[in-house]
Amino acid sequence: MWKTDAFFKLFGLCLLAGILVAGLLFPLAGGLGVASNKASETVDSMSAELANVPPPLLTTITDSAGNPIATLYDQYRIPTATSEINDAMKWALISVEDRRFLDHHGVDWAGTLRAALSNSTGADTQGASTLTQQYVKNYLINVIYRNDEAGQRKAQEQSLARKLKEARIAIQLETKMSKDQILTSYLNVVEFSRKIYGIGAAARAYFNTTPDKLTVTQAALLAGMVNNPPVYDPWNNPERAMQRRNLVLDRMVDNNKLAPEDGQRLKAEPLGVVPDGPSKPASNCTGAGPENGFFCQYVQDYLLTHGMTKQDLYSGGYTIRTTMDQNANHLAKVSAETQVKKTQKNVANTLSLVRPGKDRHEVVALAANRDYGTDATKGQTTYALPSDVSNVTGAGSSYKIFTTAAAMEQHKVGIYSTIQTPQSYSSRVFLGGKPGCPQVAQATYAYCMSNYGEGNYGSTMSLQQALATSPNTGFVILEEQAGIGAVLDMAYRLGMRNTMMSNAANGGAVDPDGQSLAYKMPQQKYYGPEGPQKSGFGSFTLGVSPTSGLELANVAATIMSGGVWCPPTPLSSITDREGQAVSPIHEDACEQVVPEGLANTLAVGMSKDITEGTAHAAAAAVGWNRPAIGKTGTTDVSGSSAFVAAVPQLAGAAMIFRPDFPIGGLIDGGVGNVSAVQGTGDGNMFGGKTPARTWFGAMVPILGNQPALPLPPSDPAYEH
Repeated sequence: MWKTDAFFKLFGLCLLAGILVAGLLFPLAGGLGVASNKASETVDSMSAELANVPPPLLTTITDSAGNPIATLYDQYRIPTATSEINDAMKWALISVEDRRFLDHHGVDWAGTLRAALSNSTGADTQGASTLTQQYVKNYLINVIYRNDEAGQRKAQEQSLARKLKEARIAIQLETKMSKDQILTSYLNVVEFSRKIYGIGAAARAYFNTTPDKLTVTQAALLAGMVNNPPVYDPWNNPERAMQRRNLVLDRMVDNNKLAPEDGQRLKAEPLGVVPDGPSKPASNCTGAGPENGFFCQYVQDYLLTHGMTKQDLYSGGYTIRTTMDQNANHLAKVSAETQVKKTQKNVANTLSLVRPGKDRHEVVALAANRDYGTDATKGQTTYALPSDVSNVTGAGSSYKIFTTAAAMEQHKVGIYSTIQTPQSYSSRVFLGGKPGCPQVAQATYAYCMSNYGEGNYGSTMSLQQALATSPNTGFVILEEQAGIGAVLDMAYRLGMRNTMMSNAANGGAVDPDGQSLAYKMPQQKYYGPEGPQKSGFGSFTLGVSPTSGLELANVAATIMSGGVWCPPTPLSSITDREGQAVSPIHEDACEQVVPEGLANTLAVGMSKDITEGTAHAAAAAVGWNRPAIGKTGTTDVSGSSAFVAAVPQLAGAAMIFRPDFPIGGLIDGGVGNVSAVQGTGDGNMFGGKTPARTWFGAMVPILGNQPALPLPPSDPAYEH
């Protein structure tokens, strides 16, 4: 005698069958007819989604030559054609999931009633969904609603309404797709656990093979997994996976697709999966490896900040060809690591390289002494050291470039003009000094500073000589003359876009009205003999602000491009899953940010740092003989240093800083012997030491036999 609940299960399934027949074949009149029409519209809409919403595919990132360096994905899937799947896989799946697949038209009525009778009498629980219905369900869960938890729950709910829609869609699909197409589509969308979807990825991940080469036992294991991937995971649950695989082999025997003696023999074989978990690529930039990971990370960050969503990036199946030169990136990494060991605690040494141009500024290399990765015990990091705006890093006197350019633009000074460079100076324009500086009002002190060392500078010198030897006082005086707003504005225009926007270089927020690129500064006032004066961020020209090494490299590229700024792009091309060129993001247009004559004259002004200035020793050590521009920089207590430089073919910036504990200095003990001060003491690091050695160490082999191109001639309008 049947139990009451068993009776109602059977009754419900019979009712479902009746509704299906009525809804599919005989539209009802009146109110029920309206409901049927609405259901039909829903079914048609879902059928269209199945046809028009493509499954997630992995995105491939390549170098400039098209060599893959990384894959990004949420679902590891390799699209596979019908002809690329062998019969063993097809028959294994049909035998265990839907033995009447070739005979029904989307819904297996006999199977539905059989399952109802079996389930309601207490026998083994049996399913009734056909492979076509399972395809619909898997597509909804794994594709359409993959990021929608509510949608996924709805696609799996145990209700007559859900079964009705699923069955109707399945019948529709059977009128539009062949059995081979349905089977192949199912095998391309179904999950196999551990972010592995589709037979192409499963064959590769589980057996390191392709679907056309799967053996019968391999096919049986994979066919058995689709019923419950986590439960039948062969690494986590090998015994259950073996039982399930052998059940599939038995079903193949029952379905006359395998001889009984072969089935018995094959059941004795081991699972045969690859050891230690699935063989699949990393799903993010760690797959690019310790050397290329920083570039990959910048590509991802660039795309996400220029209009692409992470969901699209990780599922769109794009091929993103980058501008990265693998050889240059390798040589940059070698140079950075030669100077500072990769495992050196609390020391990051980075090098960013950008190719100048008036229509594009292509990022060529992004390297660091540290490896890109997740193992901190090996000194690895996934923080974008070369490109991000570090909250602990200043570039020192390299920021004097912006003060120089702002003053030159206003024709307050030329590169051959004489400027004041006293050994010490107290600014009455910039305030914020400490006790010991002249007091200009109650509890308010002038901003005072001095040049490094005693007697190293004369009281005056040419601006070109000042750029080479870097007296602090001279550039604070220039900053007063040009005005802090103009200097900050110049930093933004020449290339410090994200740097200034993200932290405003400690100078306040960008004008929200967009009327000016100048930054709003604190406007404290004091009354001295000259009357009311405004204060500002006087130390900006000394480079105390957080800085992106990549953007600093792009500043040099702007100067070498005749004053044309372009975004530092890592992108050569983007193609979609069909191989068609697409433009899914918006990149800013290039801009003539300063007159070409000013940029060329500034380049000439910066050329003496290489030949007789603070970078001369590093240049001489490698026998450097090319015309180049350069500017070193070091922050207080030698906590960070930089060297920004360029030749006509390539611009770059090397930066060294303390990424983990910012307080305190860095010690340069020579090549490969750099360390962080224990505690908060001073160091002896300068831009002309480790950073300059890093830049020259990479540029010499990268440039190789390329011609030594001259710098552009200066413009007399900006010389005096």
